[in-house]
Amino acid sequence: MSRWLALAPLIVLVALGLLFGLYALNRNPQVQPQALVGKPAPAIALPTLAEGQPVSIREAASEGPILVNFFASWCAPCEIEHPVIMGLKGQPVRVVGVAYKDAPQNTAAFLDRLGNPYAEVLVDRDGRAGVEFGVTGVPETYVVGRDGLVIAKHTGPLTETDARRLAKLAR
Repeated sequence: MSRWLALAPLIVLVALGLLFGLYALNRNPQVQPQALVGKPAPAIALPTLAEGQPVSIREAASEGPILVNFFASWCAPCEIEHPVIMGLKGQPVRVVGVAYKDAPQNTAAFLDRLGNPYAEVLVDRDGRAGVEFGVTGVPETYVVGRDGLVIAKHTGPLTETDARRLAKLAR
């Protein structure tokens, strides 16, 4: 009996390992949560990088569909995607940047160095807007329609193809 008691922690550990292993085998890591798609964009106002005046993303979209790009100066994939977003600057789609968990002076330096493709840059210093939008990591881009509904979400750095697809959705 005492042998079984001594082996009980090992048996429990093996059972938990099997449980988590089987879960991992049946889980698709490519699945991207799209919970906000088809629902209203969060009613949140963020200060602008330039003046610090609060701007609501829903109100910004009321002028026409927009792309909302969450980025950060400390994010290497954001720097990789930046030229693609710069390419959208001449297109008929407005791009609103949200500096996610970033110091405003670092965001300004990032945009001075690489160029500013955004119609408006908003500051989400504490990440509250990111939580409201369901951001899993930067960069992430959302299409918000004129009616304030989230039309689409893209996780990770945008490619030229991704940017064209999202820009079409935003027209």
